[in-house]
Amino acid sequence: MNVTVIGIGAIGLPMALRIQGAGHAVTGVDLSSRARELAQDSGLAAVDGFAAAPAPEVVVAMVATPQQLASLVDSVAAQVAGQTWVIMSTVGPEAVREQGERLVAAGARVVDAPVTGGTARAKTGELVIFASGEAAHIAAVRPVLDTMGSVRNVGPKLGDGQSIKVVNQHLCSVHIVAAAEALNLARSLGLDPAAVLELIEKGAAGSWMLSDRGPRMLQGTDVSVTSSINIFVKDSDLVADAAATCGADVPLLSIANARYHAAADAGLALRDDSRVIETWRSA
Repeated sequence: MNVTVIGIGAIGLPMALRIQGAGHAVTGVDLSSRARELAQDSGLAAVDGFAAAPAPEVVVAMVATPQQLASLVDSVAAQVAGQTWVIMSTVGPEAVREQGERLVAAGARVVDAPVTGGTARAKTGELVIFASGEAAHIAAVRPVLDTMGSVRNVGPKLGDGQSIKVVNQHLCSVHIVAAAEALNLARSLGLDPAAVLELIEKGAAGSWMLSDRGPRMLQGTDVSVTSSINIFVKDSDLVADAAATCGADVPLLSIANARYHAAADAGLALRDDSRVIETWRSA
């Protein structure tokens, strides 16, 4: 299939390479010259605009925010007839429903398919994909989705994939902050946080985020970035907005959200999300 991937950043690029590696013809689109350069160095054709890419059968949208998705749809609405758009970034249920309606009105088919698993699983094709939309549309793009991970068909209602991702990001947001608070507590008790992490991570108190982010929390500010503080500012804001819309009480999310904002305000916005631990060190 001819596939255009819009947004070839830290997760979008390995996703595009997985699609290409399965034999599909893939072109990446990104406004960032650095992102295009990295893509081309990896053997992926990359251009700076949707119109510059070959006419696609499938479009994978990996833009970062609801506002970017809206701007993208504004710019391409006259060019999408007959295409299937797969919205795979985390932009929230309302954004997908609103922009999905616009794409459908312009003649496109739309699948809501946010992913979880981060850059590591994007590289290995082990993402979990929460796909919602018409069954026939999901089936039509399975040859593309299956290259990137395990597809969970969550039903026909566009936006339900995003809603499940909101729940996922609630837990991720809280678990990262809980891990940071616990390791800071260990240090405050006069313990070696690395030793404590090794002792507790496989027990009842363990979590995937503790095991994944914990070791990076014990390194310095310059630890390699796999997911930035800014991503969790955005995602925890989306969770808070979704909760407010449906009237759900999320006090733990509110605490975590405040920590990510504090980290961003402290100049850590582009640092790895594990650096949220520094909001305790500076307190």
